[in-house]
Amino acid sequence: MQRLIFVSYRTGTPQIFAEERTTGELRQLTDRPDLAEWSVHPSRDGKAVYFTAGTSGWKVDLETLEAHELVNFAATAMREEGMVAAAMGTTALSHDNRWWAVRFNIGKESALAIIDTDTGGHDIILRRESIGHLQFCPDDSNLLYYAGPLTDRVWVIHRDGTGNRRLYARNVEKNEWITHETWIPGTRELAFVDWPRGVRCINADTGIDRQVTTFNAWHAISNSAGTLMVADTNFPDIGIQIFDPRDGIGEPQTLCYPNASSIGEHWNGPFPYAAGPIQVYAPQHTHPHPSFSPDGKHVVFTSDRSGYAQIYEAILGDT
Repeated sequence: MQRLIFVSYRTGTPQIFAEERTTGELRQLTDRPDLAEWSVHPSRDGKAVYFTAGTSGWKVDLETLEAHELVNFAATAMREEGMVAAAMGTTALSHDNRWWAVRFNIGKESALAIIDTDTGGHDIILRRESIGHLQFCPDDSNLLYYAGPLTDRVWVIHRDGTGNRRLYARNVEKNEWITHETWIPGTRELAFVDWPRGVRCINADTGIDRQVTTFNAWHAISNSAGTLMVADTNFPDIGIQIFDPRDGIGEPQTLCYPNASSIGEHWNGPFPYAAGPIQVYAPQHTHPHPSFSPDGKHVVFTSDRSGYAQIYEAILGDT
């Protein structure tokens, strides 16, 4: 791993920084007042970082530090108001680094655009009431997941806009809380949290649904090989856990205790959005959101245990 890319408020506004792993030097990559902090996406070849700011999509060259505008949507807003779901303004980059998915608003509708990272050309492939949490399938650059409304989240669509379909229908009778979706590489399976009953996944081709683990995984994500997942926990916080997503058991092993405040009292109860969106207080910088390094040897997470959100790193042993 050559660099660690992160967002920091150390200048007073959210900006993108890079830690050079060999020296520990920090390099500030952006200096602008309108950066959308949750839009940041590094390329997998380590050459660029993509982000949105204002109504535009930008690309920073990590060697020259030059930024250039790929696209300007002239949209009314790049994200919705609030702290969760579509309000976060996340983007997605295909695993071949060729296609960048960005959501933005057109009037009261959400729009999903696919941008060619070579040319900046783009097409709007979908417009609907809510679009968020975009993720390309790691095994197919023509397939991506997006979150629909909070009561009907799990959707997939082809890059050209065809094949838009619900991949999983929430069980209303059980009042399921389906959230925090993520692909498992090498399987074409989309994992999702069935809060607080664990993690399940569903195959994008066959629709087969299986249990991955049964502990209270909160934000879960797989390593690049699809052989190990990591998740933070809440209510109760039992630490950051690692587990095997392949064996149908997913026995958790404690990696460390982040001691983050993990604010969001609405998580300590049943699904709160059945009657529609509600206002919640859940500042994302208080949630650990663990993630693997590309080589799978490190887990990086956030904790505000010091009173301020900081980045921490845990080294994995033989797991």
